[in-house]
Amino acid sequence: MKTSTTFLALSSIGASASAHLVPRQTNGTASGIVSSTTCNGKTYQYNELAGYGYVPSDAYDSRGDTIGGIGSSIAIPRNSWKVNKKGVYTGTLYAIPDRGWNTEGTVNYQSRVQKFGITFSPVYDNSASSPVTTNIELQYEDTIFLTDPKGNPTSGLDANPTGPYLTFKGFPQLPSTTFTGDGFGFPGPGGNRVVNDNEGLVVANDGTFWISDEYGPYIYQFGKGGKMLQAIMPPMAYIPMRNNSISFCADSPTYFQTLAGITDDVSPADNPTGRDNNHGFEGLTISTDQKYLYALLQAATNQDGGTSGSKEGYTRMVQYDISVGTPELVGEYVVHLPSYVKASTGKSHIAAQSEIHYLDGNQFLVLARDSDAGRGQASSQSVYRHADIFDISTATNIVGMYDYATAAVAPGGVLAANITAATYCSFLDYNVNSQLNRFYLHNGGAQDNGLLNEKWESLALAPVTPSNGGSDGQFFLFSMSDNDFITQNGHLDGGKFNYSDTSGFNLDSQLLAFRVTLPTGMTPSS
Repeated sequence: MKTSTTFLALSSIGASASAHLVPRQTNGTASGIVSSTTCNGKTYQYNELAGYGYVPSDAYDSRGDTIGGIGSSIAIPRNSWKVNKKGVYTGTLYAIPDRGWNTEGTVNYQSRVQKFGITFSPVYDNSASSPVTTNIELQYEDTIFLTDPKGNPTSGLDANPTGPYLTFKGFPQLPSTTFTGDGFGFPGPGGNRVVNDNEGLVVANDGTFWISDEYGPYIYQFGKGGKMLQAIMPPMAYIPMRNNSISFCADSPTYFQTLAGITDDVSPADNPTGRDNNHGFEGLTISTDQKYLYALLQAATNQDGGTSGSKEGYTRMVQYDISVGTPELVGEYVVHLPSYVKASTGKSHIAAQSEIHYLDGNQFLVLARDSDAGRGQASSQSVYRHADIFDISTATNIVGMYDYATAAVAPGGVLAANITAATYCSFLDYNVNSQLNRFYLHNGGAQDNGLLNEKWESLALAPVTPSNGGSDGQFFLFSMSDNDFITQNGHLDGGKFNYSDTSGFNLDSQLLAFRVTLPTGMTPSS
């Protein structure tokens, strides 16, 4: 795809903000420490919120489609990350949307990777009483459109309820859908396309993209130009089954079915086993040496309590060796997600996870959060929105033990006695208003542009001192929100399909940068 030179006014840095740029000590003492945690002998510090920026809700890409959902996952390649003598950082940020605008039904949106240039001017001496606005700029550069192995566009439409699904030589059967017209309600030849609901992104050193999705749940590798190179199908315990057959459908009717009053597009709506609807491989990360891929389900499989908001805590992570010719499953671990009390019901709910990030051989960042709270939601007050840590050093590797279709590691939400879950450690709380207020942001209160969005779904680490690669433990942790393409000025299908979300909101894609201290010598992936 030819690179677009369109600059989107995503955020700006005024003269007053630039004046706050000062040399920074990296010992975490200048602004104190917001919080710290020790996880299996390793100590982590959240020092401060150092940056904020956003992509406007009505920004558009080279095809004329709304840029939305890009907080689903982000990546900042380490070799792109630089800093100049004034302390201003630049780099490349890749971001993936999920399946397009889908708050009112799924659409025939071609999956893609959005590429931005990022400029970050950290601000350290602002305060709640003397805040600044934005200090992160994102400049749109390009879009890589994703295709199946034969070069046909992918789709965000829900998968067919039953097979046969599309097959390609050397690939497992792929989640796919059949549609009429152009899939947006306009005339067209119809078709049968591979479907993706992408949630995890890794940019490999060779420039290819590893992407995890929710429909399969699968892990895909795409070439630099966007063509699918391979697909990893996990064990049958992860694959959704209905009526004793594979059923990749996520009970997500199309936009036009929703308009017609159709609320379910498959029966039964909840698959008895495998990943729950829209709870696939939400988290994806790679080891620093790029030998292993890790993918984590958003919450438990349905045979492990996945259909219950209070019992879906025991989720599963897979580990694949990708250094060999065909990716080999070498590890599976159980991670017990945290819980919170939902104010609207007074009941306990599991904080489902939205992203993971490799720290070392045993420890990972994990983004766990509540739902239905934030900008555009009924409640503005989030009670759990964290970048936490889990450790698998003492967890049971269950590879090959619970892989058949009905195999349960936690039947009814109770972990089997012979399995030890990963150690889970609470860490960085997004909702600390004393930090948010330094950038005119807040959790709870008015439904204004400074209120944090509901869905925070991405993590990326970049060293404070690029020249040492972060060997001193000083990093910026970037996180972006998924705005669900919610805008009053939306365009898809090359600008032919125009929409206005019935919520009435315009949700910008918000980006935060936290300054954190990791254990000295730790070499996390980018």
